[in-house]
Amino acid sequence: MNDTRDTTGNPAPLGLLGFGMTTVLLNFHNAGFFELNAMILAMGICYGGIAQVIAGAMEWRKGNTFATTAFISYGLFWLSLVALIVMTKLGWGAASNDKAMAAYLAMWGLFTLVMFIGTLRLNRALQVVFSSLALLLW
Repeated sequence: MNDTRDTTGNPAPLGLLGFGMTTVLLNFHNAGFFELNAMILAMGICYGGIAQVIAGAMEWRKGNTFATTAFISYGLFWLSLVALIVMTKLGWGAASNDKAMAAYLAMWGLFTLVMFIGTLRLNRALQVVFSSLALLLW
């Protein structure tokens, strides 16, 4: 019998902090505290995006399908959000209008609602995170 235990650390704090800190900084911008600048874009790429994708890959290794789906999806959410901004600035596409951004965020809100339903068999803390995130996106 081959017993190979996974002794790697828990990647969930990395993934949760990557999403949470990046979201807070973006909402500081949305509240008017500062303009959309390189700091927010860098956080979206590096910590909100890449770090969450890494955390998702680590969760996959642990066999945690829910966390894998959440972290990789939201990591790619941040990368795509930054791409929407940067592509426009580089002239690689027209800026998304309000309807397009509403559709983009509504799809992520729907995804988050589905993920919230998945938390109903998990702990209360995850239920709070995903329900509040769904409200934020809508």
